[in-house]
Order: sequence, then structure tokens, then C-alpha cells
Amino acid sequence: MAEPNTIPFDVLLARVENIFVRHGVRPESAKAVAHVIVAGERDNCKSHGIYRIAGCLRVLAAGKVDPLAVPEIHDNGKAVIEVDAKGGFSNPAFYAARDLLVSRAREMGLAALVIRDCLHFSALWHDVEALAEDGLAGLSMCPSYSFVAPTGGKEPLLGTNPLAFGWPRPDGIPPYVFDFATSVAARGEIELHQRAGKPIPEGWAVDRDGNPTTDPDVALDGAMLTFGGHKGSAISTMIELLAGAMLGEFMSKEAREFMGGTTLLPRHGALILALDPRTFAARSGRDPIAEGEKLLTAIGAQGARLPSQRRFEARKKALRDGIVLSDAELAQLDEFEGVTAC
Repeated sequence: MAEPNTIPFDVLLARVENIFVRHGVRPESAKAVAHVIVAGERDNCKSHGIYRIAGCLRVLAAGKVDPLAVPEIHDNGKAVIEVDAKGGFSNPAFYAARDLLVSRAREMGLAALVIRDCLHFSALWHDVEALAEDGLAGLSMCPSYSFVAPTGGKEPLLGTNPLAFGWPRPDGIPPYVFDFATSVAARGEIELHQRAGKPIPEGWAVDRDGNPTTDPDVALDGAMLTFGGHKGSAISTMIELLAGAMLGEFMSKEAREFMGGTTLLPRHGALILALDPRTFAARSGRDPIAEGEKLLTAIGAQGARLPSQRRFEARKKALRDGIVLSDAELAQLDEFEGVTAC
């Protein structure tokens, strides 16, 4: 068995950032993209870590993302703020508008950020964690590619359509955060099973004829399933409507058709909602953060694990001891650094 290697967070961040700069991505965007990738490794979310670099480089090589795009903010002073990613990565667009979104949410109680024409590849917990750091509750959602069949169907129509929620906690306690695909599993998890030559669990996917399968190759050629049957299907449909149709941006089927398949990362829009708990609770005479803490501590008192708790524990360990990478992962980094820039 290959021995694991450890690398400090800052060192890995610099290496990944350099990879994107070498491939023509403007430094500000390279920094934002590298941060979310290395944060995935730091938090032991392998399906959203350096595994994602290859997909980003493929879409750069295909000319389907603008590496020099500078996000453009459109603000009319109301609750809805727009940022046009201009065909660039979604992360730089979010961070370009983050401060304005926070300010507007505090001013008005709630605010929405519409990200237009972005290429999406990462988890959504980055967005809601950032808002929670500023004392705000947050929701983030987006469509993806039509990989998922609606309940009762067999043809891909819905995306994996992730949904993330964040809630601030006091005294330096990590926020309450969940981030999950509305499919039974993330697409990346099936791809990781495919790489490892391992079957996927039952109930994740069906083949082209709608028959259950545990073969990752057959699953990727067929359709994934939503979690919770009709409930997950309804939530996934809601995300298509709110983060696709309502924004005038691609829904998952349109994104797939636009990119001509699923071998490249999808382009679409995204919706992020920021809410100020203290504004909502102002006339109640109660502290919403303290009230929320009663619930969260009661959950823990029963021995239940809060969402993202494992991730925060992995983060603490990685920041102290370094991020663990296999020999194969380090070799892949070397390969990426040696690839001729686009």
C-alpha cells in the first residue's frame, strides 16, 4: 500500500493556484478557484478536492470557460444583486459580490445574489460558510447537468442540483452547514467508484432502461436517482425553477445541450440568498442566534452528529498536521504543473 504524504495547507494552495495561473487563468480567479479546491482536500471532501483540477483544465483547453473573465456587478440598490461571471468560473464571481451581498442583507434584512453565465465545479458550502462568518444565514443552489431521472421516470432530466444552508453560531463555533446533492449521491462519488473499480451502492442509479444497477459505468450511461424518492425529486425541481428558469439562465437539460454532452463542466447560473437573523427577530425581543443554539446543542446532547461536523474535525486536523495526499495524487499534481499552458 502506498504511504500517504502530508502537505501544509498553504503549500498545497500555492501549488494549485500556480497550476491555474500557468494555464492562463487571471491571478485573482486562480486564487479563488484554488481556494475552494484545496478547502475540499483540507476538509477531506475528496470528490471536491484536487480531483476537480482535471475537469477545470479540460474545460480551459476546450475554450469553454474564459480564463481572463472579470466578474461584473449590476446593482440597482434593491434586494437582488446580479454579478455576471462572463463565462468564467463561479467562485470569483461570488467573492467579487460577497461584501455587497452582506451589506445589502444587513441593510434590508435579506438579499439575493444572482450569478449569471458561470462555470460551476465546486461544492456550495463555501458560499454559505462565508455568509455565516458575517453573521448571516444563507442558502445557495444551482442546477447542473441533466444526470438525474425524476421519480417515476428513467431519462435524465434533472441535475444533481445541490442545495446548501448555513447558520451562524457564537463564540467561534463552526457554523451549522449542510450541503448536499438532491440526487442520492454526488456525480463525483460515482466517478470515484468508477476510478477505483468498485460497485456503487444499490439505489443510486438505473440503466438506460430504468433497471437498478450497481455498475458505475452503466450508471454514468443511465440516470442517477433523487434522494427520498418523490421528495428529493420535488426539491430538485424547485432548484431548477429558482436557480434556472427564474433567473433566465440554463436549466440542467439546457446546460447539457449547450455544452454538447457531459464531458466538460457545466455553464449555468446560481442563486444565493442571504438573511440577517437579527433583522427578522428584531421586534421579538429574543436573540435568534442564542435561540438557534438551544436547538443545535440539544441535537448534540442526544449524541447526534450535526451536518459538516466531520468536515470541521478534518479541517482542524489538516490545518494542524497537514493535508494527506497519496503518492498518486502527488504525482497528478506534478503532472498538472508540467502541462503546457493553454
